[in-house]
Amino acid sequence: MSAASPLAASASPETVRLAIDTVRTLAMDAVQAAESGHPGTPMALAPLAYALYAKHLRHDPTAPDWADRDRFILSVGHASMLLYGTLHLAGYDLPLDEIRNFRQWESLTPGHPEVHHTKGVETTTGPLGQGVANAVGFAVAEASLAAAFNRPGHHIVDHYTYFIAGDGCLMEGISHEAASYAGHMQLGKLIGFFDDNGITIDGSTALTCSDDAAKRFESYGWQVLHVHDVNDMAAIDAAIAEAKADATRPTLVITKTHIGFGSPNRQDTAKAHGEPLGKDEIALTKQAYGWPSTEPFFVPADALAHWREQTAQRAATHAEWQTKWQAYTSAHPELAAELERRMQGDLPAQLDSAFPLFDAKSGNVASRAASGVVINAIAPVVPELLGGSADLTGSNLTNVKGAQPFSATDRSGRNFHFGIREHAMGAIMNGMGLHGGVIPYGGTFLVFSDYMRPAIRLAALMGVQAIYVFTHDSIGLGEDGPTHQPVEHLAALRCIPNLLVLRPADADEVSEAWRTALKHRTGPSAIILTRQKLSYYNEPSRARDGVKHGAYIVADAAGHVPHVVLLASGSEVEIALAAREQLSGEGIHARVVSCPSLELFAQQPVEYRNHVLPAGVPRVAVEAAHPMSWYRWVGDAGTIVGIDTFGASAPAPVLYEKFGITAQHVAKAAKSVLR
Repeated sequence: MSAASPLAASASPETVRLAIDTVRTLAMDAVQAAESGHPGTPMALAPLAYALYAKHLRHDPTAPDWADRDRFILSVGHASMLLYGTLHLAGYDLPLDEIRNFRQWESLTPGHPEVHHTKGVETTTGPLGQGVANAVGFAVAEASLAAAFNRPGHHIVDHYTYFIAGDGCLMEGISHEAASYAGHMQLGKLIGFFDDNGITIDGSTALTCSDDAAKRFESYGWQVLHVHDVNDMAAIDAAIAEAKADATRPTLVITKTHIGFGSPNRQDTAKAHGEPLGKDEIALTKQAYGWPSTEPFFVPADALAHWREQTAQRAATHAEWQTKWQAYTSAHPELAAELERRMQGDLPAQLDSAFPLFDAKSGNVASRAASGVVINAIAPVVPELLGGSADLTGSNLTNVKGAQPFSATDRSGRNFHFGIREHAMGAIMNGMGLHGGVIPYGGTFLVFSDYMRPAIRLAALMGVQAIYVFTHDSIGLGEDGPTHQPVEHLAALRCIPNLLVLRPADADEVSEAWRTALKHRTGPSAIILTRQKLSYYNEPSRARDGVKHGAYIVADAAGHVPHVVLLASGSEVEIALAAREQLSGEGIHARVVSCPSLELFAQQPVEYRNHVLPAGVPRVAVEAAHPMSWYRWVGDAGTIVGIDTFGASAPAPVLYEKFGITAQHVAKAAKSVLR
C-alpha cells in the first residue's frame, strides 16, 4: 500500500490550501444556513480530512461498499460537516444541494452522520466515544476475517480503520473501556487521531480535565504520536507512516488544532463549537483565508478538480484489489465463496437442521443452559458467529467448546473475553456487525444491560445485527439481591424501537429464539435467559411456529371456550400453567399463552392476534418484572401480576412467594377479573 497518493503529492501548496479551505467554508456556510450546528471542529480538522481522503485512505467513491476499503469513523459526530464536505468533494454521491440542505427534513446531511443514510458514512455517531469503540469493532472484524481467509500470497482482507476523536470522546468512560481492550488485543491496524483543541461547550477543558491522554493511551499499550500543528501536512503523512509501521500496537496521534481556525473573533473559543459563526464573522474568516468569493457554498473550480483527480486514483486502487480478488478466487474458490457469502450476509443453507431438539430429559434446564447447548450446536455451521461475555462466560454460558479465545496471538479464535466492559462490548459489537462478515454476540447479566444501553440503542437505530445474551433475568437469580435483580429492564429494552426482545420459556423456545435472532438481519436481538431451572413442557414443532409469531397458545381450555386468558413469558409460563390447573379444579377454563416476543406478536396480522387473544375474554399477564410492557395486551378489563418494587436477597422460591409471583396469586387475579 502506498503511503500517499502521487496525485495529491504533486499538487502545489496553493492548490492544497484551496482544497482544504473549501471544506472549511462549506462547513461555515452549511451551519449558518441551518442556523444550527458545529462549524469550529470542521474548520480545525479540514487538513486532516484532506490528508486522509485525498492521500491515505483506500476508498472508492464510486463503490463506497467495497469490501476491503479502509474504514473511517468520525467519533466527533457533531462535526458532521467535516465528513459531508469531504465526501462531496471526494466524489461520493452527495450533491452540493445536500450540503445546502444540512440538517433539513429528508436531507442526506442530518445533524450527525447516519450509516445506511449517506453513502460513505460507516457508522452512526454523535454520542461521544461510541465511534471510538465502533472503530475497535471494525478492527476486530478485519483481524478475524484476515485470519480466516488470507493465505500465503493472497492477503485479500488487508485494510485499516481510522477514527477521529475529541476531548469529549476521551472523557466519556466508553473510550477508556474500548482503548484498554484494543491495546490488549494489539490491534495494530487501528489508527486514531485525537483532536486536541482544548475546548468543550462550557469552555476550556481545564475546567474539568487535567489527565494526560498520551500517558493514558501508552498505559493501554498504544503507540502515541504527536502532530503539533494539524496544518503541517508532512507531519500528518509521517505520523500515518509511523502508525502503519507498528503492526502490534494501535496508534493514537495527538493532533493539536485550533477550533474555528481562521475566525478572527471565534478561533480557540467555545463559541466556535456549537453555534453558527454569524454572517459578519464568516465574511471576516473568508477574508482571512483569501477566499475568492463572497457567495455561500462557493466551490472553486481548481479545488474541485484537484479533489476529483483523487477519485480516479481511488478507483485504480480498488481495481488493483479486484485483480487480487480474481486471483484469490482462482486459487481458493471455496474460501472465496465463503467470504462472499459472509460479506453478503447470507446464512448457511444447512443452518436450520443444526438447531438441537430437546425432550423431557434434556430440556429440564435453566434457559441459560439450553442457550449454551444451542450455541455449541450451531457454532460449527455458522463460523461467522463470534462472541463471548463481559467476564461472565461461566454464568452466561456463551463459550464455544473446543474453540480458542480471540487474542493478540490468535486472531482465529472465536471466543471473546470482553472483560468487565459492558458498554464497550456493545459498541465493539456494533463495529463488528457494521464491518460485515461476522455476526457478533455478547453476554452479561440482564441488570447490566443498563451499562450497555447506549450501544444497544445505537444498534437498533443503525439496524445492526447483534445478539445480546442476557442471563439472570429476574428475582429468580436469588441471593445476590436487588442490585443484581432486574425489575424494570425488560420494559426498558422493549421500548427501544427496532430491538427484538426474546424471553423464551423452555429449552425449545430457547432454540427457536436463537433461530429467530440469527435470521433477524435488520436490527439487534436480546435473548433473555434464566439462572434457575425451568420445566420442559413444549414440543419442538409447536415452539418453532409459536416463537416466530411472538405469542402462541401452549395450553387451551380443554374443549371449552376459555373464561380467561393467562399470558406470560419466560420462567412465568410454568406458573401460568400451574394456575390453569388450579382454575380448572374450580370449573374455570383458562387458556395459557406463551409470549416470548411482544414485538413479534405486535407485528402479526390482526386475525392471528384475535385468535390467540379472543375479544371479550378477560386477560391476566404474569411476569417477574415491571408490568409496564403488558398494559396494551391485557386491556382495561385485565390485570397484571408483576413487580413494581426492587427485589431482595433470599433464595428464589422465597422471593417468588414473597413478591406474589405464584400460581395461587395468578389464579386469584383470574377470578378477580372474572368477577
